[in-house]
Amino acid sequence: MIPHRLTRMRRGATAPFMEDMSSLWETLGEAAMRRIAVLAGFMALSACINVNAPAEPIVIELNINIKQEVLYRLVDSAEQNIEANPEIF
Repeated sequence: MIPHRLTRMRRGATAPFMEDMSSLWETLGEAAMRRIAVLAGFMALSACINVNAPAEPIVIELNINIKQEVLYRLVDSAEQNIEANPEIF
């Protein structure tokens, strides 16, 4: 008789904690182990990071008048130059 037909040559009865980590890698797969490692990292960092709204309102100061005055002065000086030197234009 052929012995492997009788016993079917299965692995011995062992628990995962009795084996080394390489068998766990084989069982779960490399992608699953990476996901577990990333999830563990996020769980560890979640206790460290705290996001709160600011106590004071955010103030944005825009001074648009300065830009408009500069443009107005440029237009005014251009008109004066055209009136003073009509032969150039």
